[in-house]
Amino acid sequence: MSEAVNTGTPLYGSEASADDQQTAFTNGEVPVAVYGLGKMGLPLASVYAEVTGNVTGADVDPDVVAGLNAGENHIAGEPGLDELVDDLVSRDAFRAVADPKEAATDARVHVVIVPTLIDDNGAPDLSIVESVMRDIASGLEEGDMVIAESTLPPRSCVDRLLPILEDESGLELGEFGLAFCPERTSSGRALEDIRGAYPKIVGGADEESTRVAELIYGHLNTNEIITVSDTTTAEAVKVFEGVYRDVNIGLANELAQHTEAFDIDVTEAIEAANTQPFCEIHAPGAGVGGHCIPYYPRFIMKEFDTETPVMRAARDTNDEMPLYTADHAVDGLHAEGVDPAESTALVLGLTYRPGVDEIRATPALPLVERLVEEGVDVDAVDPVNTHTEPFEAAGANLVDLDGVAETYDAVVLVTPQEAFDDLDLTSLAPQDGRLVVVDGRQSLTELRGHDAVHYRGVGVNV
Repeated sequence: MSEAVNTGTPLYGSEASADDQQTAFTNGEVPVAVYGLGKMGLPLASVYAEVTGNVTGADVDPDVVAGLNAGENHIAGEPGLDELVDDLVSRDAFRAVADPKEAATDARVHVVIVPTLIDDNGAPDLSIVESVMRDIASGLEEGDMVIAESTLPPRSCVDRLLPILEDESGLELGEFGLAFCPERTSSGRALEDIRGAYPKIVGGADEESTRVAELIYGHLNTNEIITVSDTTTAEAVKVFEGVYRDVNIGLANELAQHTEAFDIDVTEAIEAANTQPFCEIHAPGAGVGGHCIPYYPRFIMKEFDTETPVMRAARDTNDEMPLYTADHAVDGLHAEGVDPAESTALVLGLTYRPGVDEIRATPALPLVERLVEEGVDVDAVDPVNTHTEPFEAAGANLVDLDGVAETYDAVVLVTPQEAFDDLDLTSLAPQDGRLVVVDGRQSLTELRGHDAVHYRGVGVNV
């Protein structure tokens, strides 16, 4: 790996032929720095290293850096990543540093994939991204290419990041390049996604930036490379994807709340409606979690003066779903003649989605809080989750599958983990009544009509 300063081959503004530039990129003559080695950053850095053989990853966590330099992958649940990281480190294709400025000094291509946070008012907080841009600017040279993959509010590159790079480096756009190329990656399948599960979106701050970004990702991604007009359009593409899903789920959840009024299974109607090619209503459920969908609408709602009544209504609806689901359980207890304050309930699934150890914005937490407020004695189980403190603080008793009690008054499914497939819920029914089962994901519909079960689904008529 190159140890020299600013000796790498530049791609931006190069007069070399396209073939020569591609060769330089893939044979390691173009040093790459990837800033942020978390759940999305490490897989991305690994694919860059797989292609170029010359990547330095920067992360401010010294334990992460030390582990990676020993060939140890710290991201769990990513198929193939353990082996890839070990191989890359062993053949000196990848190394990690704790100082982003150190990575910036040698690199010709700078790739930023650090978190975009949300502040206490729900507005996007770009402080980490902006800090990394300052670090990059400290080592920025003419011919360098800066690529942002972190999800950003539209206009962030032109209004906030580019001025930092120019002011801090003394260079101007045209002497270096800037592009926005959003990650389109899900936990648990990161390598597959990065390598080409979906087309890659690239948009540059100028034509040359777009050209270089297209060249780079044409080697990382086997799928189509879609070039858009500019960085702002590319930023909007990423945010729009999340907004679409949030609004669509919000519609499905609102329709689900009409189940009793319609006296139908709304989910059956949705599935039938979706056989028409112009209809694609998502599935209703117990709530929307994760670090993407619940937050991306705020990148527009909180950043611009234009009103967003549709996005706001969808957000409000989706935020209410955990409480709606919990209230389903309380109503079911009342229907069975059980006082919630004298009842026990088992909550299944605490992570925001199956198979991923992540609880950010998980609907399970407000659901547990509502049940506890109603006086319910709550056990909670999730073999995937390692984040116990928030649920314990909310009043839940965390148990493993072996610690599930013999009987409960209610069971609420929030996240259908694979380990629950062998759990016989009917055996948990109280001896003197039916078990209230609230199916937050339409995963337990086979229990409808069972003698031992009072079934309630989100959008499913009993």
